[in-house]
Amino acid sequence: MSTFEKLEIPKDGEIISKKNGVLSVPDQPIVPVIEGDGIGRDIMKATRRVIDKAVEKAYDAQKKIVWFDIYAGERANEEYGEWLPQDTLKAIPLFHAALKGPLTTPVGGGFRSLNVSLRQQLDLYACVRPVRHFEGVVTPVQKPGDMDVVIFRENTEDVYAGIEWQQGTDEAKKVINFLKEMGIEIREDSGVGVKPISVTGTKRIVRMAIQHAIDHNRESVTMVHKGNIMKYTEGAFRDWGYELAQEEFTEQVIAESDLWEQHDGEIPEGKVVIKDRIADSMLQQILTRTSEYDVIVTPNLNGDYLSDACAAQVGGIGMAPGANIGDEAALFEATHGTAPKYADQDVANPSSLILSAVMMLEYIGWQKAADLVITGIEESILQKRVTYDLERLMEDATKLHTSEFASAIIENF
Repeated sequence: MSTFEKLEIPKDGEIISKKNGVLSVPDQPIVPVIEGDGIGRDIMKATRRVIDKAVEKAYDAQKKIVWFDIYAGERANEEYGEWLPQDTLKAIPLFHAALKGPLTTPVGGGFRSLNVSLRQQLDLYACVRPVRHFEGVVTPVQKPGDMDVVIFRENTEDVYAGIEWQQGTDEAKKVINFLKEMGIEIREDSGVGVKPISVTGTKRIVRMAIQHAIDHNRESVTMVHKGNIMKYTEGAFRDWGYELAQEEFTEQVIAESDLWEQHDGEIPEGKVVIKDRIADSMLQQILTRTSEYDVIVTPNLNGDYLSDACAAQVGGIGMAPGANIGDEAALFEATHGTAPKYADQDVANPSSLILSAVMMLEYIGWQKAADLVITGIEESILQKRVTYDLERLMEDATKLHTSEFASAIIENF
């Protein structure tokens, strides 16, 4: 058992264990929770109440999440004098699943981003973003119901590796001179960055995406890349992805090219189609041919763009959940920022965080409780009982506070 500097593990819960990649979840699992900064305080309070009530109702009070408050961001700085304490970095992998609100990024030094630091230090290599439409939410597209994708975005490489040198520094000059020796001309007044994409990083994210498609009866996995230009990084991502599919999923997958050559476009029963698209083309096709896409797997930057573009088609990131998952731990979090302007006003939409907590329930195998929450959200939106961000776009809607929206969801279980 890890020892903590300032944290005390709840005595009324048990630790989730993991063996050979399989979770063993007790009836009262301890789940670390980071409240978050800004609106995090309001939306986390609402989220915990919704999840607690769903678990109680789904399992006749035989199961219960034992929340374990840990710290990052402003609260951590108050408690520890640092933004991301070791206690937090120890707790998340120890308990395997954790929930997190939005965090402030320190200004003028320290971590570039607390979110990125958590992902990298805990090797949470998969950013997982399910994006679907809830009927009644006003969107800028004609057929938002066509959107139902799960995006697996690589979290540790590509631009998120953060390897760069500032223009004018000795380090930047050394890199530019070294590249000149390699026959590559770069303007002397350039900042320089490096974009690593590895076999290891690629295959583990593609593996997770394909396994998700198989486990959830999804039709296809699409690799999104810019391999027509970046042949040895993004092009390699594509090639290594196909290679992984053939190495480990021969019986379960079929390449898109084989689908048309051998089966006239008809997907054989029990097969998942593996295909790829160029990134700029994909940003168009996700608008014009939305229903053709299912599970999507990408290097970091492509996934960053695509996740928000997809969310925009179903009502914005306020309705989009997210998780950062590794082999030993999973951190479920709201996909939006702290919105300090609205902090402590009980007005923010908690849906992103609530839906992220739903992903957590699914991750630990508590699907019945997860389904109750989804039903509650769907019904509340159809009743037009929503927070201000959705209410202002609807006709004859009732504007609810954050806490009232949580109550409406619970009433609609």
